Amino acid sequence: MTASSNTVPVSILTGFLGAGKTTLLNRLLKDPDLSDTAVIINEFGDVSLDHLLVEASSDGIIELSDGCLCCTVRGELVDTLADLMDRMQTGRIRPLQRVVIETTGLADPAPVLQSVIGNPILVQNYRLDGVVTVVDAVNGLATLDNHEEAVKQVAMADRLVLSKATLASPEAVDALKARLAALNPRAPLIDGDTPLAGKAELFHCGLYDPATKIADVGRWLQDEAHDHDHCDHDHHDHHHHHHHDANRHGADIRSFSIVHDRPIEPMALDMFIDLLRSAHGEKLLRMKAVVAMSDRPERPLILHGVQNVFHTPQRLAAWPDPNDRRTRMVIITKGLDEAFVRDLFDAFTGRPSIDRADRQALEDNPLAVPGMKL
Repeated sequence: MTASSNTVPVSILTGFLGAGKTTLLNRLLKDPDLSDTAVIINEFGDVSLDHLLVEASSDGIIELSDGCLCCTVRGELVDTLADLMDRMQTGRIRPLQRVVIETTGLADPAPVLQSVIGNPILVQNYRLDGVVTVVDAVNGLATLDNHEEAVKQVAMADRLVLSKATLASPEAVDALKARLAALNPRAPLIDGDTPLAGKAELFHCGLYDPATKIADVGRWLQDEAHDHDHCDHDHHDHHHHHHHDANRHGADIRSFSIVHDRPIEPMALDMFIDLLRSAHGEKLLRMKAVVAMSDRPERPLILHGVQNVFHTPQRLAAWPDPNDRRTRMVIITKGLDEAFVRDLFDAFTGRPSIDRADRQALEDNPLAVPGMKL
């Protein structure tokens, strides 16, 4: 399958109470590149838009002076998105270039992502661009210690925005950055107190943009560089064997990647995904993957899932890097043993099974076993 170039990208803006989502949103709405954006929020009272000068309103949708639209979630998020699409298609509002969904501070992002990628009607009109999470430098550490929702917001992010860093001590900022890197080593950390270069700095996370086809997949799958850097660090520095514990901060949340050298049979991939999401879906926070398939090895398959809901698979026209045609999966789990996921993958792909001690040695040195790479 290939995605339609007419689908509207959807960005999720999340962050705990008081993190600074409203401030960031107001700054974004001033960007001329976002003039054809719809912002979906839970209640108008949560966001101050007075300075943008409301021009007109009807049926829960407010048109702002800068050309943006703002609307509330009336009932289900799916209904709101469907209503926006209906208004576009019937000419009642102009075509949208993007939708930004601001969640409440206490929201678990998983149901929001599931609404976008799991509804068969919405996926014909919308595509998930990514998750942007705002983290408060002053209260961030305490919030992560005390609120599970904040941990999931960070772990599931494609971009992290650090706010209020100028109000916190350098030591607190450094400690928070270390915690964020442990929870989500692949998400770029952006300074929210400095001017943003533009919407591309926060958006265009690279899930799958039909306008660029394959150019953004490399940014989306920021996987091996981090893992291999840490493996090399652990292998050469015997006093700092922290790689296998760093991601365990925050209620058993792990982020890891699986790399496979050979094309995978479609049935084997289906069985692996089906078993993982049906038996352990609540522990599978996110999966992103580019997969080499045996039936069409020249056209990789793109997968994206949130818990037990997966986006309709997409076929790329070609590999992002013609010299690297390996399957790469980025998996974020909560309370699910990494070794179990790897063993399950091995069982369906026919990779030889190895015990925990051998796996540990192989992760420290991926070249230890000829022909096998993690």
